[in-house]
Amino acid sequence: MRILIATDAWRPQVNGVVRTLTSLARAAATLGTEIEFLTPDGFPSMQVPTYPGLRIALPNRGEIARRIEAARPEAIHIATEGPIGWWTRAYCLRHRLSFTTSYTTRFPEYISVRTGIPVSWGYAVVRRFHNAGAITMVATNSLRAELAGRGFTKLGPWTRGVDTKLFNPDTPAELDFPRPIFAVVGRVAVEKNLEALLSLDLPGTKVVIGDGPQRAELERRFPSAKFLGEKTGKDLTDHIAAADVFVFPSLTDTFGVVQLEALACGTPVAAFPVTGPLDVIADHPIGALDHDLRAACLRALTMSRETCRAFALERSWERCAKQFLGNLSVFKPGLLPRPTPVLAGSSPVRG
Repeated sequence: MRILIATDAWRPQVNGVVRTLTSLARAAATLGTEIEFLTPDGFPSMQVPTYPGLRIALPNRGEIARRIEAARPEAIHIATEGPIGWWTRAYCLRHRLSFTTSYTTRFPEYISVRTGIPVSWGYAVVRRFHNAGAITMVATNSLRAELAGRGFTKLGPWTRGVDTKLFNPDTPAELDFPRPIFAVVGRVAVEKNLEALLSLDLPGTKVVIGDGPQRAELERRFPSAKFLGEKTGKDLTDHIAAADVFVFPSLTDTFGVVQLEALACGTPVAAFPVTGPLDVIADHPIGALDHDLRAACLRALTMSRETCRAFALERSWERCAKQFLGNLSVFKPGLLPRPTPVLAGSSPVRG
């Protein structure tokens, strides 16, 4: 099966959406499925004024159509609600093609925090976007219930996985900081709620791994915290494995793949009892959830690192890929149009 996934989030961005899509493609390939991506690559882009450091693609209708038809997909999935997502949606509706979507980012909340636009307005827009699809895939049961309550229809499950070969506890970084170490990983931006951790009175050291528009401000306000910048690959793994507790202070993530990555490194999680942590941690002895984040951090110190690792080993990307592919049963062979002819001397540009 050939699948085309349209996404506005793509490398060099480092976030859960990009990691999920690239991991999905690798796992799907082992199952005999080819995934191609329609990404911002090759399109002009612009800086988002309310989101420092983020650029969005500026695609056009004709080029989106050419890329879709050149890919000759048997199924189309739209992963994001940005310009690429909207243009791909429009193409599918214009040609009466089924497509699936996934709800991976709480854009209504993010936009409201940065602009003051009411959350209800944002949900009206994204609800319209997703309800046109055959299935909207969501990562957790709690998010599914929440979106159903907001009028989203045709919701289906698509959980997340973790690369337990990359994320492992074998070679923790040597961090010469007072113990215990409470680490957080992610974009240093207001929607990640890092201040909730940094403002706590905790023993040991608070460590921030990542970069973003709020870093300079938080470094000034919390000089005792250690800001290590962005880490990737084995370097990231080793730093997570070196922490005593992984803190996930976000209130707006739909899942938080980084929680599974921390658990694969043997590091217990402390978080608020909200969508994502409620579904990942629940009542398993691998972390602590509490409206009092300090209490959660201290309780997580008592968790078994071996139990955390064992929990992660049961959550593979192959399982995630099989669930994703199962949701594509809505598609029937032969629904998609043939490619439009390419003029001599030109070639379609793919993302």
